[in-house]
Amino acid sequence: MSIQRNTVMALVAFSAFSAAYAGDFDDFGRVVSVSPQIEQFNQPRQECRNEYVQVQRQPQQQQRGIGGSIIGGLAGGLLGNQVGGGSGRSVATAAGAIAGAIAGDRVENNQQMQGAQQFEEQQVRQCRMVDHWESRTNGYAVTYEYNGRNFTSVLPYDPGQRVKVHVAVTPRP
Repeated sequence: MSIQRNTVMALVAFSAFSAAYAGDFDDFGRVVSVSPQIEQFNQPRQECRNEYVQVQRQPQQQQRGIGGSIIGGLAGGLLGNQVGGGSGRSVATAAGAIAGAIAGDRVENNQQMQGAQQFEEQQVRQCRMVDHWESRTNGYAVTYEYNGRNFTSVLPYDPGQRVKVHVAVTPRP
C-alpha cells in the first residue's frame, strides 16, 4: 500500500508542477511607438594653438676685454705727461693713465654689450579647456499593446514592429 501511495503522491506533485510551469510562457506584443531616450553630456577637451612672440635674446656672457684699458691707459699717460711740468708731471701722467684706462675699458665693453642685445621670435603654446557637448541614446521608451492593453517599458534596443513579452499566470485567492 505504501508503494501505491508514494506513486499517487508523485503523480499529484508532478501534475501540480506542470500546471505551475504552464502558467509562464513567452508571447509577442504589437509595438505602438518607440521613442529614443537621448542623453546630453559634456566631455571637456583641451584646445591648443601656437603663437609667436618677440623675446629679447639673452646676451651670451662675454669676457671683458682688457685691450681698451691698456690702450686708454697708455694714451692717458702720454697726454698727462705732456700737460704737467716738474714733479706735477708724474702726478699728471699717473692721473692721465688712470683716466685713460677707465675710458678705454668703458668704450670697449659697452660696445660689446650693446651689440649683444637682439630679438628673436619664440614659439609659445597656449592651451585651454573648452566644453564639448555630445548626445547618446541610452535606451528606447517602447509602448506596446498586448491582450487589448497598452504597456510602456524602456529597452536597451529598438524592438521593431513587435516585442517579446513574458507572461506569468497566477491564480488569485
